[in-house]
Amino acid sequence: MIRTWLALAVLSAGIARGAGPSYSAAGIVNASNYTSGPFAPNSVIAVFGVGLARSTHALADADLVACTSSLLAARCLPLELNYVRVYVQDQPVPLLFVSDGQVNFLMSSVESAGPVKVRVVTEGITGPEITVTLVDAAPALFSIAGGYAIATDAAGKLLTADAPAHAGDTVVVYATGLGQTSPNPAVGEIPNYAATMLAFASLKVTFNGTAVDPSLIKYAGVTPGSAGLYQVNLYLPEGTGNDPEIQVTAGNVPAQTGLKLPLR
Repeated sequence: MIRTWLALAVLSAGIARGAGPSYSAAGIVNASNYTSGPFAPNSVIAVFGVGLARSTHALADADLVACTSSLLAARCLPLELNYVRVYVQDQPVPLLFVSDGQVNFLMSSVESAGPVKVRVVTEGITGPEITVTLVDAAPALFSIAGGYAIATDAAGKLLTADAPAHAGDTVVVYATGLGQTSPNPAVGEIPNYAATMLAFASLKVTFNGTAVDPSLIKYAGVTPGSAGLYQVNLYLPEGTGNDPEIQVTAGNVPAQTGLKLPLR
């Protein structure tokens, strides 16, 4: 089965077909919160524009392909969906969703930090080449109704205002953009193993602006079974307060604001 987050990054769009793919730098954003870059390797990125695909096609189990560059996983994401490809530095990257108005792709997991060129090719027609910036890590959280970050308890149950976490619990907060890991997934690989982010030393989690003791961050890395999805496992100390604003940062990328963790 294709795992959890695929539905999070998919938005419906029209099916009209234009003369070719058209988009701009402003239309290339993080697929979790739709903010502009910088981005990290292995991040899920959305391109918004027109004429991006002949029709809507969301990734299905039948689209997965055998991995040729990994000994640890059997399946990888496809490099083409519905006659659409995305190239980064002239190399095809994995796709998750295509439509006339939106394409979601997975940034190469092996790309180095720095400027990289992105272009969409639809039925052999190349769109504009746009330069975006990659950094080692650029965390972005997912959200649900009520302004809450998507998180679960240790057993995998979704946390909500009606089913919150409590002090003393260990919770799992989901994100994209934690960058390369050890071991590092091959391009498009759906990892079936845990792997800690390489930039772990720069990772910081805050509640209402107060940093969490790093010893309480039990894991930060890929989510097994899901390409491009990461998780941060946290122990919640006493005194955190109700529904604190949670921020996850790494390096010098500004923190995402406004999301709460359901906590009572």
